[in-house]
Amino acid sequence: MMTRRNTLFSLAALPAALVGLRDLLAGSQAHAARAYEVTHTDAEWKKLLTPDQYSVLRKAGTETPYTSPLNKEKRAGIFSCAGCALPLFSSATKFESGTGWPSFWQPLDKAVVEESDTTLFMKRTEVLCRRCGGHLGHVFDDGPKPTGLRYCMNGVAMNFKAA
Repeated sequence: MMTRRNTLFSLAALPAALVGLRDLLAGSQAHAARAYEVTHTDAEWKKLLTPDQYSVLRKAGTETPYTSPLNKEKRAGIFSCAGCALPLFSSATKFESGTGWPSFWQPLDKAVVEESDTTLFMKRTEVLCRRCGGHLGHVFDDGPKPTGLRYCMNGVAMNFKAA
């Protein structure tokens, strides 16, 4: 039976529960256990990045599918981290996945690190920039040969430089 006292205690706990749910749904994770070459305070990252870049790279957000100009980029060149300019992917490994995000079958050597991601009630592999720890996207095992992998990246997390 719900008493007035139980109701008040439940309502008092609601704000904390909502914050936890918001963080879970946003996929925000702390990668404090790993040290990165490029580090900035949260305030510095906010000044260096656009709001969309900050949301994705620093808070593990996801851009809306089919909104990134990089999804349609077909020229030869290099895709680099928007946070620290580290080269991440060659256009030679880009393919059309039909997902709405730029997809690659392989990153450049020593460009990314991967971590387990259990947000959104599923197990995935998160892809981070090796140098600054920026969230780039996720990797899945449904890609083309030769690797069979699909690095599904947020276009807003990268810049492109034509060859």
